[in-house]
Order: sequence, then structure tokens, then C-alpha cells
Amino acid sequence: MPPVSLTDEQQRYLDFLRVQRRLAERTLILYTDALRRLTAFAAAEDLDLMRLSTHQARRFLAKLHGERLGPRSLALILSAWRGWYRWLGQDGKVDANPITDLRAPKQGKPLPKALGVDDAVRLADHHQDQDPVAEALAACIVELLYGSGLRVSELVGLDLRHHPQSAGWIVPDAAEAQVLGKGSKRRAVPLGAPALAAIRQWLAQRPLWAAEGEPALLVGPRGARLTADQARKRLKQRALAAGMPTHVHPHMLRHSFASHLLQSSGDLRGVQELLGHANISTTQIYTRLDFQHLAKVYDAAHPRAKKK
Repeated sequence: MPPVSLTDEQQRYLDFLRVQRRLAERTLILYTDALRRLTAFAAAEDLDLMRLSTHQARRFLAKLHGERLGPRSLALILSAWRGWYRWLGQDGKVDANPITDLRAPKQGKPLPKALGVDDAVRLADHHQDQDPVAEALAACIVELLYGSGLRVSELVGLDLRHHPQSAGWIVPDAAEAQVLGKGSKRRAVPLGAPALAAIRQWLAQRPLWAAEGEPALLVGPRGARLTADQARKRLKQRALAAGMPTHVHPHMLRHSFASHLLQSSGDLRGVQELLGHANISTTQIYTRLDFQHLAKVYDAAHPRAKKK
């Protein structure tokens, strides 16, 4: 697109965003480009931007589609246009916002990222040469996230035992944890043998850190309940020490739990219950991950997979 000068009103709007709204410099650059596109489209058809109709704006959007811009780029451009016309309307300079009803196409929902089985097991089995209390805590975090598919909020909400204010608690004798998930929905999740062993090892070290009377299962060095950010940090440190090929965060271990369980069992309803998903459509994304896994196996092993 040839260089196009911004109108005075567009420049004033960008100044408003820079000074009053304190938009980031990168965002301002993108908004400037979006407004230049709008000006160029209008100039090409000899249209007055201050009297632009929705029909004409929709035609501009069709031209953007023709440039093969992605949904995210289209959404940003429309946001810039919509914001400018809204700003003009507040000053009474336009009668209506022609961009109000225009929407970019929905973005495809990205697949969640999961570790491979070997990497997940290597992370769980990794032992760091560090303070034994910190090591026991990190191991417990990994085993509960990967072994039981907990959300990080559910993990740090676990108490040693049930009491009236408990969001969640462990029941070692029943090899399960009671957790409170999204929508205040309670569910029981199984604790496998490695998770129970990690909990026992952590409980042996916990008194060295825990403040007196602290009900939380997981605590930090200051004795109080471990926060979600602290759990993320400890997981990140363990993953780096274990040489993981990607950045590992708590939700990745939840994704890994679900993906590996579905690969082994094929029981979508069971995975839904264990994850605490209210709608099975949320769980179905893991069938796509499962298919990706099968496709990789096929590509690597089947004699007809590779072109000769």
C-alpha cells in the first residue's frame, strides 16, 4: 500500500491514545497503520471518511479479506477504526459509528500444548541437588499437577484435612483429593502411587517450613500457603533443571495429564469427569491432540506414510 497521510482528526486521536490512554508504542504503530489503510480505501473511492456508511466500511473489510490477513490482524484493524469513530462521535463530529456492526472472523481455537509422555515422566522423576524441603515441594507439585490433572488454583487450595473453610483437601487413606473447581463445582480426583509417595515425602519435610496452625498442604519458606505464582516459579525451575524442550507451566501438565490419559484409555467421558469440565465439548479438544499423536506415530512408522 502506498504511503498515505493521516487526517488531522486521526492524528489527534492517536495523540489522545498516546497521552490520555497511554497505549504501548507497538499498539500505536499498529493503530496508525490501520487508520492509514482506512484513509487509503476512502481516497481510492473518493469517499468522505466523516460520512462513511456501514455498507462502505463493509466493502473495505472485504478488501482486507482479499489481502489474506488473519483474524487477529483484522480484529485489530477494526478495533482501531471503531475506536476512532467512537472518539469522533463523542465530540459530535459523526452521527453514527459505521464500524459498530463489523466483526472479524473468529480465530481457530489453538490446541493446548502438552508434554510428550517421556518428557512428562522425566520431569516427574527428576531430582534436583538442592534443599531437601524445596525438592520435596517441587516433586509434590509435579505429581499432583501431572498425576491428577489439577488446576494450579486447585493445587494451592488443598488443605491437609477437611475443615469448614476448606476449598479442597487430601484423603490419603482413600487415595484421593477433594477439589473445588470452576463454578464452585466439587469433584474427587484420584491420587496415584507416585503422588501419594510424593505427598508422604513432602509431609515429612513440611514441618520445617510450615507456620503453626497453617492448614495448607503446600507452604512456602515463610510458612504460609503456597501461592499460584510461587508454584509456577518452582515448576519452571524444575523443568529447566530437567532439560525440558519447552517452557513448562502448570496448565501444560494438566493438558499432558488429559492427553496421555485419553491416548491410553480412549474414555472421553472419564477424562471430562477427572478434569471437572462442565461441558464435554471443552474436553473434546484433547481428541485432536490424540489424533496428532497418532498421526506422528503413523508418519514415523508406517511404510506408506513417507513419499518415495
